[in-house]
Amino acid sequence: MKVTVVGAGNVGATCADVLATREIANEVVLVDIKEGFAEGKALDIWQKAPIIGYDTRTVGVTGDYSRTADSDVVVITSGLPRKPGMSRDDLISTNAGIVKSVTEQVVKYSPNAIIIIVSNPLDVMTYQAHLTSGKDRTKVFGMAGILDTARYRAFLAEALNVSPKDIQAVLMGGHGDTMVPLPRYTTVGGIPVTELLDKETLDAIVDRTAKGGGELVKLMGTSAWYAPGAAAAQMVEAIVRDQRRVFPVCIKLEGEYGIDGVYLGAPVILGKNGIEKVIELQLNDEEKALLETSRGHVKEVMDALDKMSQANA
Repeated sequence: MKVTVVGAGNVGATCADVLATREIANEVVLVDIKEGFAEGKALDIWQKAPIIGYDTRTVGVTGDYSRTADSDVVVITSGLPRKPGMSRDDLISTNAGIVKSVTEQVVKYSPNAIIIIVSNPLDVMTYQAHLTSGKDRTKVFGMAGILDTARYRAFLAEALNVSPKDIQAVLMGGHGDTMVPLPRYTTVGGIPVTELLDKETLDAIVDRTAKGGGELVKLMGTSAWYAPGAAAAQMVEAIVRDQRRVFPVCIKLEGEYGIDGVYLGAPVILGKNGIEKVIELQLNDEEKALLETSRGHVKEVMDALDKMSQANA
């Protein structure tokens, strides 16, 4: 198995490191446009192998996509990170151009690869990659839900003083302030979280989750990287090992939840063929309203991308 990670910055390097450490692939190729950057990161990860004890070879290249040929899975993290005061949507123009260019190279050398998008704004960059690749929606999708549920579960574990391992959760919608955490589908060791926390506490955790990326930007001056990188690696693992894991993933909805043609987070089964199935939950009226708000927000940014593309045509 061969996995390529495009972008050797904090998120991409973390993803490559987790893939190597967990021996998820035989070879991990790290690509970047900055001379020597990917090579250095890959060499550093490889030199850690004798210490931690893993066999995965990590290779870095500067802009040479021929070295990525015949990859089984490609993770795209390229693009500008968020800065203080910058929304995800501010990134659209520059990052759309980057994702389009990268996707063209990926498809040229690895036409059968499954593509995972991590670049922000996530939902719309997934749209861009899907348009550029011409692949089925089951082969091009975005990483957001795993990261968002991880934040949600981490905050719940703190509030309950329990292990995060015992918390299962799902959320939907766009990646950002309009995401839709679903406390009704959240359990702690099989116990509904609504039986363990009062509504006020739960609402505060849901709000913190929705603003989780912004909180980190304020603290560090840039986006997160450990959790996003590990989340992308977990998706790769589910595909490479055909685990058929149930994860929330950004996908083009085609009638599910009454939504058509918009890229939103929804629970899916993830396996060797990419998205094996989209799971349709029975949402209540409040949850449907929140999802509709999120749909409207993502559709606005998709429309903005379409207008930019037409202007540049």
